[in-house]
Amino acid sequence: MTDPLRPVVFCGPSGVGKGTLIEMLMRRFPDGQFGFSVSHTTREPREGETNGVQYNFTTKEAIKNEIAEGNFIEYAEVHGKYYGTSVAAVESVRKQGKICILDIDVQGVQKVKESSLQPLYLFISPPSMESLEKRLRGRGTETEDQMKMRLGNAAKELEYGYVKNGKND
Repeated sequence: MTDPLRPVVFCGPSGVGKGTLIEMLMRRFPDGQFGFSVSHTTREPREGETNGVQYNFTTKEAIKNEIAEGNFIEYAEVHGKYYGTSVAAVESVRKQGKICILDIDVQGVQKVKESSLQPLYLFISPPSMESLEKRLRGRGTETEDQMKMRLGNAAKELEYGYVKNGKND
């Protein structure tokens, strides 16, 4: 029997639109069937982001301590910043009787696969690298060096999402 509250992981390169798709899902099903697992990050908030809504903004020292204590299902250092999903965040959604939605990158997927979570995975890829670059530049939040790093990482991550021999990894 399939768990009706099986979590759903949205994964893919930075800037591909995972957050946009999740927002659309939440608006489409406003009755609370889904709950968003708010991840932790050490990056600075972007304009319009609120602590505890899009992310739990924290320090490098604090997140490293939480990781060492085993409080995270997944974590990764991405573009020089830490990101992670706490056990408490996922459990909080589950206790509300909702399907937990996670927004993570490819590195995080590897950690989730090692956990007992057993979610469904949705890999989101851009129509092209050019469209991804346009989307990232449209944010106006990255320096040119950060942009190059994100696009380089995205190219590697897109290889992960391609299906080979009926398997995605």
